[in-house]
Amino acid sequence: MRGDYLLRRGVALWRGLRFVLHLLYGLALAVSYPYLRLSFRQRILRVWSAQLLDILAVRIQCDTPLDSTTQGLIVSNHISWLDVFVLNALVPMRFVAKSEVRGWPVFGWLCARAQTLFIERGNARAAARMNVQMAALLKRGECLAVFPEGTTTDGAQLAHFHASLLQPAIDADVPLYPFALRYESKDGQRSMVAAYIDELSFGASLWQILLSRELRVRVHATPVIAEHGSDRRALAQTAQRNIAQALQHMEAAAPVTKLSYPCHGDAIRLA
Repeated sequence: MRGDYLLRRGVALWRGLRFVLHLLYGLALAVSYPYLRLSFRQRILRVWSAQLLDILAVRIQCDTPLDSTTQGLIVSNHISWLDVFVLNALVPMRFVAKSEVRGWPVFGWLCARAQTLFIERGNARAAARMNVQMAALLKRGECLAVFPEGTTTDGAQLAHFHASLLQPAIDADVPLYPFALRYESKDGQRSMVAAYIDELSFGASLWQILLSRELRVRVHATPVIAEHGSDRRALAQTAQRNIAQALQHMEAAAPVTKLSYPCHGDAIRLA
């Protein structure tokens, strides 16, 4: 028993070292990242994110094809700080994050260099300016992503969706892509290992993930909402309902041993 623990700890420390080295590699890439053309930035983001997940032994499983996810606004349930890298490994995108993220050591600077959009929570004027900026980027053909719950959960249920975060999709008249994320253990049961909730520190969360033998995240792209009208509350309710139904389906279908579709991206290794 002790030998098994020491082995797991040794493997975790080795992964941690590789994680730090990969962050340093990301810092080097980030220096010139904003000045590169869009297609090159997207490839760098996708490959770097997939490599990070591989270091952490996080395997992505896709229940649905993602090839049609291009220009538009992606919304997803939010469980972990890993969510950003999972989604970027599949479909490179720019995220909207709370302004506090900018102050995180290393990750905050990386997010800023990756052109993350930071929003001040509780500031109506800042939110209005952000909506205008997001709509302009969507009209230019970019793919953006928001977590409409506004916080992380344990993945067992959804929190309330903030409809205001979906207004840019209406203003830019672009499709909305609701994604459902579920973290699982190797046997297909829902896992709490990646949940970044309560008073858990980033360091403790990272160590928990490093100690895990293998963590899987299932991604389910629910039907695209292309005709969404002008009622953002109705749009938020539809997206939340679609994601909730997908999560219920994944819960009922566990354990899963075979995939129907490959994930999008040549840098991703499937279990």
